[in-house]
Amino acid sequence: MTEELSSSTVTTSDTTTKVTTGNIQTTAQADKSNVGLMAKRFRGFYPVVVDVETAGFNAATDALLEFSAITLQFNEQGDLVPKNTYFYRIKPFEGSNIVKANIDFIGIDPFDPKRIAFTEKEIFPSFFKSIAKEVKAAGCSRAVLVGHNAHFDHGFLNAVTARLNYKRSPFHPFSVIDTASLSALVLGQTVLGVSCLIAGLDFKEEDAHSALYDTQKEAQLFCFFVNRYKELGGWPLPENMLNKSSNAVLEHKAKVKKGAINITDPKGVIYRTEEANKEE
Repeated sequence: MTEELSSSTVTTSDTTTKVTTGNIQTTAQADKSNVGLMAKRFRGFYPVVVDVETAGFNAATDALLEFSAITLQFNEQGDLVPKNTYFYRIKPFEGSNIVKANIDFIGIDPFDPKRIAFTEKEIFPSFFKSIAKEVKAAGCSRAVLVGHNAHFDHGFLNAVTARLNYKRSPFHPFSVIDTASLSALVLGQTVLGVSCLIAGLDFKEEDAHSALYDTQKEAQLFCFFVNRYKELGGWPLPENMLNKSSNAVLEHKAKVKKGAINITDPKGVIYRTEEANKEE
């Protein structure tokens, strides 16, 4: 990937990572014996933690200024850990809105001449291809966005995809995994910084509202949830539940194939096969 013109070193609490050409490659090593574990754990989905910094709240009209994503893997101990990190500074797209109150709050000046940034067209096709390769290598069928208040990030990612008329995004078009909801369930909190501190993770408020830093923290928090659930005996499922799970999946696939189940798209349109309609 060759989006950035410069490189630097970023130190986090977990690993030292080298920022080169817009793509941060972590030092974590994959355990090849666990390649298929991701697909089994998340029903064929490949979790990708994403955070965005924007010049407003409207994904269709407001500029996307920073984008960061972290992929995950299972290590030799079977724990979920960060893998590769992607980070980009983005030029506002033509005709986009810049809300001054918003950029003042996040501390990003999109017009700073020292800010090395690239257009959405220069960044996202290459990014999508990289994620697609990781999805395939993990034995998964599709990436699923993980984020804190994930539908906000997902909305901006979908808006970029639409602006570029990119037809082969590796991300699921509407499903997400939301760490704010998981925080509410597990920790009784929804704020990212508070949730991290309760989970025993370091969080510096002065570094927040950077897409890179927030994604790192969201990835650590999501890994905490997955690994803690495993430690408490929640995963793998007990044998009786595994049998029910396998039977339920087979039954569902059979019904979909037969057309006995309605398939609803994100806009709420219900599709039924001709065969299903004949049975009514």
